[in-house]
Amino acid sequence: MMLYNLHTHKASGDPDVLEIVNQYPNEFDPSVAFYSIGIHPWYAQAERLEDDLRIISDKLKEANCLALGECGLDKRIETDINKQLSVFEQQLELLEQNPKPVILHCVAAYQEVIAVKKQMKVEVPMIIHGFSKNYQVARSLLDNGFYLSFGKYLLRNPELESVFKAVPDDRFFLETDMVEETIFQVYKKAASIKSGAIEAMVAQNFKNVFDNNK
Repeated sequence: MMLYNLHTHKASGDPDVLEIVNQYPNEFDPSVAFYSIGIHPWYAQAERLEDDLRIISDKLKEANCLALGECGLDKRIETDINKQLSVFEQQLELLEQNPKPVILHCVAAYQEVIAVKKQMKVEVPMIIHGFSKNYQVARSLLDNGFYLSFGKYLLRNPELESVFKAVPDDRFFLETDMVEETIFQVYKKAASIKSGAIEAMVAQNFKNVFDNNK
């Protein structure tokens, strides 16, 4: 069965894995089979914002662009949160013309992301990548319609296992992000925690969220 990697920064080239490779508008690689594209809050630059938004808008029209992102909010960096909110919201506005799911980078700003989703009435699926928090945070996100993607923290933080186990089978994804471990290792770890066929669960979730692109 095909495995699905929700978020990675480097294509593996494995024919048995469909992976969404993260791309930045100013460093776009046309050789990538499937990708997401967005302005990461770490790399938002005012002098480049107009060009970046134009590139993202153009790429969202392409069939092999599966998602907007990673984009979002990070309260642990020096960039003013209001500036981050502006860049984040401008990206979400692009989805009005070309609706795609959103892969989110979110650090210490979960309530703000939830608020943006409500205020902008975002209807496309929104996925928190690299989830690492407790069940209270997970429950708040799930109750507000978000999906959660698990990767390196699931491999390295035993306390996250109970959170992952409690997430509904139809609301999670798996990823590698920037770690050395393969998506096969992430699936193996996930299967050791959740009962049932992990591959089938993720495949169905991927179909539910991304099939409108195809």
